[in-house]
Amino acid sequence: MTAAPTHCLLLQFTHPAADHAAQAARAAQAVIARSLAGAALQRAAHQPEAGCYAYYALEAPATLGARATAELEAALRASGETALAQCHVSRLQLVMRREGPSATARAPVHYVVEMDPEDGWRGELFRWYDEEHLPGLASVPGTVRAERYLNLDHGPLSLACYDLTEASVMGCPAWLAVRATEWSARVRPHFTHTKRTMFSRLA
Repeated sequence: MTAAPTHCLLLQFTHPAADHAAQAARAAQAVIARSLAGAALQRAAHQPEAGCYAYYALEAPATLGARATAELEAALRASGETALAQCHVSRLQLVMRREGPSATARAPVHYVVEMDPEDGWRGELFRWYDEEHLPGLASVPGTVRAERYLNLDHGPLSLACYDLTEASVMGCPAWLAVRATEWSARVRPHFTHTKRTMFSRLA
């Protein structure tokens, strides 16, 4: 894709061990900072099969093209850190961020939902996410924060993430009520390439 406002970089790599993944995410910080001054590790999360998602927030939105992402990815792969040898870097464009009722609490759980809208459903799906779904889940007790991004590189396009005090928040009545609306039932079948991953927060 062409240059677009970028608020955050997402580094994805596979490693089964959480401690090694955390080390690699921290090591990547120095490589990223050489290319983008002020970029800082915001959070890192790990799941043995899915690997590590590490988010590096930019000091201010930057207009980056796909070439910049590819060059940074190549630098990370050549850094000598074995966990990064097959890494991917994506530009993330922030759509929405909401602090939750538990905003001051520790968030050991990081839940991510990624999807591409079915052809012809992007407008409806994105309105649902931004007007009902993400604000609704952000308001559930146990939610620390909720964010939605557009992944401009490796996709799927929509990446929604929720920092939670515990995994059981997703089974509480308030969370399930947000998921069970009529609007949700109408649009959810039009997700494609859907990925739902429950991560443990590393940093």
